[in-house]
Amino acid sequence: MANIIIGIITAFLLTITAASATETSFWWVRMWDFPRFMIACVSLITMICAFIFMSGGTRWTVMLALAAVIGWQAYRIFPYTPLAAKEVAFATVDDDVKQTQCFKVLSFNVLQTNRNYRATLDMLEREDPDLVLLLETDQKWVDALAPFMEKYRFRETVPLDNLYGLTFFTRLPVTRHEVRYIAEQDTPSIFVWMETHEGKPFHFIGLHPRPPVPGQNTENRDGEIAIAAKLAAEEHVPVLAMGDFNDVAWSKTSQTFKRIGGYVDPRIGRGFYATFPAYWPIFRWPLDHMFITPNIAITEINVLRSTGSDHLPVTATFCIQKQLARKLNDDPEDADAEDRQDANEMIEKMVDKNSGS
Repeated sequence: MANIIIGIITAFLLTITAASATETSFWWVRMWDFPRFMIACVSLITMICAFIFMSGGTRWTVMLALAAVIGWQAYRIFPYTPLAAKEVAFATVDDDVKQTQCFKVLSFNVLQTNRNYRATLDMLEREDPDLVLLLETDQKWVDALAPFMEKYRFRETVPLDNLYGLTFFTRLPVTRHEVRYIAEQDTPSIFVWMETHEGKPFHFIGLHPRPPVPGQNTENRDGEIAIAAKLAAEEHVPVLAMGDFNDVAWSKTSQTFKRIGGYVDPRIGRGFYATFPAYWPIFRWPLDHMFITPNIAITEINVLRSTGSDHLPVTATFCIQKQLARKLNDDPEDADAEDRQDANEMIEKMVDKNSGS
């Protein structure tokens, strides 16, 4: 009986690992991009069981198959472990630079059905960010946040009851902003052209595409992320992109976004900075992202404790100081012809899906 159970588990782990290596947009395949660490852990436990309970050639065949699963999963998540080389070094700046050229940001999916407004407001008061992106905010959330937002010079709210509401506010100067519906008419993204207190311009992109769930494949998510990457690549100022991408940092879509947009990722070489699900501390994955172009310096990035949502908030402090950033940040990976083709195909699939063809 033990042999049969181990064999079934091994076959399942091999199947989902092989499926996740494909480029299909089916939700039941793409969902396996997320729990790669969990799959590796289960594979390791199964390998130990195979060594104990199996014998002969079958034991080694199963163990070899599981080693391949562990190797592939480890390869995908390795850059987001402390064993990898850091892509971004933390900056140290004096108080004068911090006040004029730096700003603290906070990104948080509040969970629309989470009505513990007080915990989130206390967290915002405590962190006192200069720029805030809150997701899944309906009208009740906007009403609860209104008194706190009054001290911010710019506010944009898109309250929705479909889990894709968006609230953005900042005390930094804003020169232009647009709320765009890239993939679907009820899934907004926000694009903001802003300046530091000293007047240095930068561009902010806030995203929250739909996840791979039953009945929802990833054509729209991938297309929205690809379009946002292309828009960032066209900018001639520093770009900060953040939000709940409903995609993990190590997925092909996120990595294509990173290369096409010319981004670097401060999490590389440091850890997962996992934010979801908040109630599974051991098996969280990085769903909420902060990507920067290499002309932005960063002094810190942190995942905060739970305030009742299924996500955890993320904060970071960035500085628009190009010379310092260039010394501290690696050059971004160049987008090659395959990346550009992949991005174009993602956009085409999104257009085809939404046109009904």
